[in-house]
Amino acid sequence: MPINRVEALEVLKVFGRAFNKGDIEGILSCVTDDFQWRLADGPDAPDAKVLSGTEEVRAALEARGEKFKSIKFSETELLYADRQVIGRFRATGEYTDGRPLDVRGIDIYDFRDGRIAVKDSYWKDITD
Repeated sequence: MPINRVEALEVLKVFGRAFNKGDIEGILSCVTDDFQWRLADGPDAPDAKVLSGTEEVRAALEARGEKFKSIKFSETELLYADRQVIGRFRATGEYTDGRPLDVRGIDIYDFRDGRIAVKDSYWKDITD
């Protein structure tokens, strides 16, 4: 069934605000119990790292401070495609080792029952 754009936008607004605040409960309120987050980096080909279920996602969000000192998402644009929403964004902040973070990325969201079921993340890997 195609996604309702108005409902998806409302869920993604709450989700995005929660991400920028580091509000783990707010993030999890927007996702299904079996939510799958396909991270932009990780060791497992071809998907990098896949987190499944709210407890794995909670643990990863709590550990995010090990990688990022700060992170903020902005310049968001949403594109709707039948059963998915594609979100383009800019992420800025600082890694815990002091390096600056300034990248563009894309998330592909799958929805089920009015909540996010899958978040497939991609972003630029800026190297020296």
